[in-house]
Amino acid sequence: MTAPAAYRGRTKYDQRTAEKYQIRKESKHLAEMRLVDRAFAQIPKTHTVLDVPCGGGRVSVHLARQGYPVSSADLSDAMLAIARETLAQQGFKTSVEKQDIERLTYADRSFDTIISFRLFHHFPGPEIRQRAVTELCRVAKQYVALSYFSPASVTSVHRKLRAAFGGRRSDKHPTPLSEVQGYFNKAGFRLVQNYARMPLVHTLHLALFERVK
Repeated sequence: MTAPAAYRGRTKYDQRTAEKYQIRKESKHLAEMRLVDRAFAQIPKTHTVLDVPCGGGRVSVHLARQGYPVSSADLSDAMLAIARETLAQQGFKTSVEKQDIERLTYADRSFDTIISFRLFHHFPGPEIRQRAVTELCRVAKQYVALSYFSPASVTSVHRKLRAAFGGRRSDKHPTPLSEVQGYFNKAGFRLVQNYARMPLVHTLHLALFERVK
């Protein structure tokens, strides 16, 4: 099999970029974790959870603090090192593995719930989006929580206008919820609920899907 085509988010997280990514406003971090909490209000604490990609481990730590049995995975070696250190410092003995979201090595339905946070907007086209969603759904027993960037937001519209008038093109790819639903429907999942801090204002959304077959 040929290797999946690269996209910038797949290759950019070297040591310097991974360390820089950890620096974010506390208010933004807390707002994003509240979004995660809204989705996970429907997830039993007994559910095994896979956080992929885990980045530096902030979602993994957040869920582990709530009592979820969490496993973490990422493709970037630099991110994996940060996640392992972060989780260890917090006292969590969490499995942290190198995994490619397009080709996960886990068996079918290995985890009750999977969360994929702040990755989908890096995918440039439908082929890779479907491939990733299919893998997440294959490995999930019941739920998948996936974040995406909505095109119907102030930020997305601003980026589109900037590019149209010759400005810098964004490497972030917004996707309508209807398109995201289509990928999950093909994989046998239905939309439970879509969450956003303020629809039409904030770009980041988090959608919760449930297996139906």
